[in-house]
Amino acid sequence: MGKHYPAISADIQAFIEQQHLFFVGTAAADGRVNISPKGQDTLRVLDANRVAWLNLTGSGNETAAHLLALNRTTLMWCAFEGRPTILRLYGTATTYHPRDAEWATLLPLFPPLPGARQILVVDVDLVQTSCGMAVPFLDFQAERDELNNSMAKRGPEQVAQYWHTRNTRSLDGKPTGI
Repeated sequence: MGKHYPAISADIQAFIEQQHLFFVGTAAADGRVNISPKGQDTLRVLDANRVAWLNLTGSGNETAAHLLALNRTTLMWCAFEGRPTILRLYGTATTYHPRDAEWATLLPLFPPLPGARQILVVDVDLVQTSCGMAVPFLDFQAERDELNNSMAKRGPEQVAQYWHTRNTRSLDGKPTGI
């Protein structure tokens, strides 16, 4: 049975920290709904009602566009080993870019990853767990290196150019704040 909590408990934080993958769901008032998988060491629990994740450069920037239009979000984890569990954090998110003062405070929380494009801080208003009994067992092998290698090879100037050509508008033509 699903359970609702007002905050992230120590047990829930431990579960989050053990996971290798999470999903971010966002939507504007109109247009497409977006669900993005996130990996690597890019999420931190800041306190019982706030988490932050380092958003890396990707082929699109739907999450940022949606959050500019309507800042609600859902983060979801599935246990692929151990007890069957699904965890969702519901809340509103604020996006920080390298040009923002908060960036300098938040960035040291994460390992240095090339292509870091935004840091998103979610104010969590509901924590929900559910059973996850239909989620399969999967074995984690390793993080992929392709994104980091690609961004490191490009260097900061080419990454910024990539943002300009590929990350300034969503699939629906909404601005992303880049």
